[in-house]
Amino acid sequence: MTNPVYWAVLVGMTVLLMEQGLPVRSQGDSQSDNKVMDNITVRQGETVFLRCAQGDVVTHTAWLNRSSILYAGEDKWSVDPRVSLVTLNQEEFTIKIENVDMTDEGQYVCAVQTSSRPRTTSVHVLVQVPPKIINLSRDLVVNEGSNVTLMCQASGKPEPSISWKLVSSSGDLASDDEYLEIPSISRQRAGTYECSAVNEIDTDVQTVDITVNYAPTVSEGRDVGVTLGQRGVLECEADAVPEADFEWYKDDRRIFTGFDGLEIVKTASLSKLVFFNVSDGDYSNYTCVALNKLGSSNTSFLLYVVIEPTSSTLLQGPRAVQDGSGGAMGVHLHTCLLLLVFLPFLLKF
Repeated sequence: MTNPVYWAVLVGMTVLLMEQGLPVRSQGDSQSDNKVMDNITVRQGETVFLRCAQGDVVTHTAWLNRSSILYAGEDKWSVDPRVSLVTLNQEEFTIKIENVDMTDEGQYVCAVQTSSRPRTTSVHVLVQVPPKIINLSRDLVVNEGSNVTLMCQASGKPEPSISWKLVSSSGDLASDDEYLEIPSISRQRAGTYECSAVNEIDTDVQTVDITVNYAPTVSEGRDVGVTLGQRGVLECEADAVPEADFEWYKDDRRIFTGFDGLEIVKTASLSKLVFFNVSDGDYSNYTCVALNKLGSSNTSFLLYVVIEPTSSTLLQGPRAVQDGSGGAMGVHLHTCLLLLVFLPFLLKF
């Protein structure tokens, strides 16, 4: 059975040796009883194996982390379920730590008691951590012309590099910094911004959406000609964020659906003023106004009459053709009669 007093003395000696400041990444001095092995680099979540050479004359051996005993021979002192014994024989003493985390980083010491004197073997475990974005700007809704700052902070080891880019852009807007400054933002800068945190282990990517509000602009109105009694449509299209509302006016009077048999139909950025049966009173000037909380814009239309061809107009062309063909037939008839009169005289010669 392990003697607690003995191990307390051994631990005390080991701690004193550790506090002397053993050099890291040194191969050790063959003249010394204290050996320092090369650093062990392991990624977060992986398993690290700690190996220590033994010898025929070893009487006691233990693995320690800082001042805590992990294993004393075959006896496990650590309460951490991730720590377990791999090998213990005359040649080596190996333990492993599974699912390594940042708290496992540091110096580990294998303390060996021989028949003559104690010796130690130390190793420094370095834990690499993939990047993780821990602080990111929220999605933004701003008015055109505002100054915008986006922030992206990440943890990781080695320290990750941060970069920004506008996903929907050709790449002209980018930053290699935690902060992305966008002065006097325009509607063309609206979209999804991507923050990337990169180190040699992995990459973490998250996005921020920026919505840029701006006042409506309407397309120029197109005049429309409609025949009396037919269906007519005036179309008004507006570009705006947030989406524009529409108002229609005839001269200076606002029009609503049902007014004189008219209907106003809105689909997204388009508004239609529909005339189901155009009357004389419908021929006039109309104004479409698009508006949102940032402003308004308008354009004008003219609904004008188109004269439908009458039946007499439709027949005029064919009559002209008929008269022309009749004249030609008369000329041929006179020619034939002359030939019949003079044909006997011609035959005598």
